[in-house]
Amino acid sequence: MSKFFYKGRIEKKPKHESYGFNTKQAKKLGTEINPLQLVVNSDEKKAEVEALLEQHQIVATITVNNETEENLVELETLINKPKTTVFDKTPNRNDPCSCGSGKKYKKCCG
Repeated sequence: MSKFFYKGRIEKKPKHESYGFNTKQAKKLGTEINPLQLVVNSDEKKAEVEALLEQHQIVATITVNNETEENLVELETLINKPKTTVFDKTPNRNDPCSCGSGKKYKKCCG
């Protein structure tokens, strides 16, 4: 087929997409750019929350309001983030045994 009948892409592909640049990046919650929005009922609770924020290095805007309900859900989810579970690798047959005998795994515990 000749080049005159080719019906390919008219506009070029943008370079940033081909390099893997994430154009739809979400901002991390609890930073200077995207602070947490917290509501507390008293000044004593505000002092406790500020100490917690300083300990975990999180940025938040705290408002004290007696009429509304306390809202600390965003803070609790950031602090109690689940950890990734990492499993120990099972040894291959020719690896040294993990019991410390010095033999190969296939001769000792395999």
